Amino acid sequence: MSGLMVNFSDLLVAYVAYVIATASPGPANLAIMTTAMHQGRKSGFFLAFGVVCGSLCWAILAALGLSALLAAFGWAFTVIKVVGGLYLLWLAFKAARSAMAPKRVDATPVGAGEKSGSAYFLKGFLIHMTNPKAVFAWVAIISLGLKPDAPSWMSIAVVGGCALLGVVVFGSYALAFSTQTMINLYASFKRSIEGVMAVAFGFAGIKLLTSRL
Repeated sequence: MSGLMVNFSDLLVAYVAYVIATASPGPANLAIMTTAMHQGRKSGFFLAFGVVCGSLCWAILAALGLSALLAAFGWAFTVIKVVGGLYLLWLAFKAARSAMAPKRVDATPVGAGEKSGSAYFLKGFLIHMTNPKAVFAWVAIISLGLKPDAPSWMSIAVVGGCALLGVVVFGSYALAFSTQTMINLYASFKRSIEGVMAVAFGFAGIKLLTSRL
């Protein structure tokens, strides 16, 4: 029973890390925001779905690759922890710097003139598949959720759960930023939001670097 509780605890930490990583400002989120603002909610949802599918591809590759790597090399987990932890600390630094010197987010059109849902889906998929943040974020997330002795069902739980959370997070961006009210609210509280993100990333990075096998 204690082992099961540890697995669920690791799973929860992985989910929290995924939400923090996906909700933080980045190329994918900015693309969803600007698409929803300029091409409408439907186009924003299509692009968001493309981002989710791109994230799911990285998740599956990371889970399969890391599971095999951890089974063969015990030291690989330490390497993954260091890389993932340092990346989270780097995100914390970026968020803190942005919070201290806030910038206006330019709402420039994304994909202006494209009318098909498949075009927006493909754009979102390619944005996430070519985003270095997505690769390293999944390294950190898999490290937190999958320990070397984790049961096989944990891989499915981490990837599947994060995929559902991705639908909620990215879909919420498309929904929220298709309304003028939320656009104004984000602009008003941008510094506070990024300050909270800096603390959250810093805590997650330190926890990953200092955690035991």
